[in-house]
Amino acid sequence: MNINMIEKAYRESSSPEIFSKKYINYLCEILNSLDFKAIGNFIELIISAQNRGSHIFFLGNGGSASTASHFANDLSIGTRSWKKPFKALSLTDNNAIITALGNDCGYDEIFVQQLRIHMSPSDVVVAISASGNSPNVIKAVEYANTNDGITIGLSGFDGGALREIANYSIHIPSNKGEYGPVEDAHMVLDHLLNGYLLGMLKYERTAEVKNEL
Repeated sequence: MNINMIEKAYRESSSPEIFSKKYINYLCEILNSLDFKAIGNFIELIISAQNRGSHIFFLGNGGSASTASHFANDLSIGTRSWKKPFKALSLTDNNAIITALGNDCGYDEIFVQQLRIHMSPSDVVVAISASGNSPNVIKAVEYANTNDGITIGLSGFDGGALREIANYSIHIPSNKGEYGPVEDAHMVLDHLLNGYLLGMLKYERTAEVKNEL
């Protein structure tokens, strides 16, 4: 039986303070259960994209759309002073483009149509979805997979279709409907990635990226 741990925490809490502690404890349990090898691969893939001059596209819906924007901001603007900044873009930010595509092609097409315009072989597409089943996200990943892109899925709950079809995956183990902890964990991945990159810059460490990535 799937138990929503956030609702359980609320039912068992007699005050906001106790609920806060239970929420944070549960989030820490989730973070400690992550696949750290997969996270390491994720960082190496992003660095590898920079090394070859590829673009990195982020996409998602709702809270995941803001996470996509945050990733792109931190990765591109955060490295703007580097000799070779990261070419990171969010496909969630242009209201005119999104509403035009939604109106003319349907909401399921808002990301894939942008990839058809901008994506080149070996570009990286990072798809963010708590459920892993958002149709517009799945369509974008399928397009990238069949056009020599490199796809990374950041999912939650049971991982959905995204966990299965992305070339690389980081799954946030959680129960259905636990959007808060999943989106929190996705943002931790953003700050973890950028913390590593800032460390590289400060200590001038050369990234050791696997040949096959």
